[in-house]
Amino acid sequence: MIDRRDEKSMLDLIIGIANNDERTRAVIMNGSRTDPSIKQDIFQDYDIVYLVTDVAVFVEDPKWINQFGEMLIMQTPHEMDGNWPKCKDKFTYLMQFKDWNRIDLTLLYINKLPTMARDSQSILLLDKDDQIKKFDPPSNKDYLPKPPTKKEFSDCCNEFLWVSTYVAKGLWRKELTYAKHVAEQIVKEELIKLLTWHAAMNTNFEKNIGKFGKYLEKYIEPEIWSEFTKTYTDANYINMWNALFKMCEIFHNVALKISRYYGHQYNEREHKEVVAYLYTVKQTSEE
Repeated sequence: MIDRRDEKSMLDLIIGIANNDERTRAVIMNGSRTDPSIKQDIFQDYDIVYLVTDVAVFVEDPKWINQFGEMLIMQTPHEMDGNWPKCKDKFTYLMQFKDWNRIDLTLLYINKLPTMARDSQSILLLDKDDQIKKFDPPSNKDYLPKPPTKKEFSDCCNEFLWVSTYVAKGLWRKELTYAKHVAEQIVKEELIKLLTWHAAMNTNFEKNIGKFGKYLEKYIEPEIWSEFTKTYTDANYINMWNALFKMCEIFHNVALKISRYYGHQYNEREHKEVVAYLYTVKQTSEE
């Protein structure tokens, strides 16, 4: 049984560490924990911003983070992507603890506060100097989907079909990792984008569909969701071909709905011709 710290213990700790360090002047929490419409679970992390007088001192001697708990693993993305120390105004510690709690802690130079974008899912936890303008009640407005423009819709359709030909090439050549990558990371990404627009239509753009479409099942028709689940397959080439054609079928049907709803042009002829090409490639792969 995991001896897991509860939310009150974690927030008391986060605020207490900031309170006891003169270099930390304010604390902001954002993310899903501020949104009452999202059901809480044991994997929700704490998205925290410490506004500090000097970021570098917190980076040069990282032992101070041991105060937060027994670490399972940590990541420092600003070091990994090369932005530190080129930019010394911001640094993030992603901390996964052994008790299953997680804190994503961003250190931000306090003089950058006036230019910092205000996340709609934000709560001010601490302001030692009483200098931060009052926050609006947290909401998910920054995370709601927006209707696609004509260009966004057209680009999505084009990218889906264009990269579908890459999948076919990879399957024909029996290049498993290549075919899997372009199918799952590019083609399906465009399909999920399209399904997100469709889900948003169904909900009048008032629901957060979630990162990578993680709430799609709640907001699209059960029959579409059932068909979509069939696009997840194994390493069998026949199954991968079937998944590709299933993605094309779903994309076509949903693209028609979006086209009619918004009046955006949809090139049905191009879609049919590309799918016919994919079938021809599959047939030659079996010869």
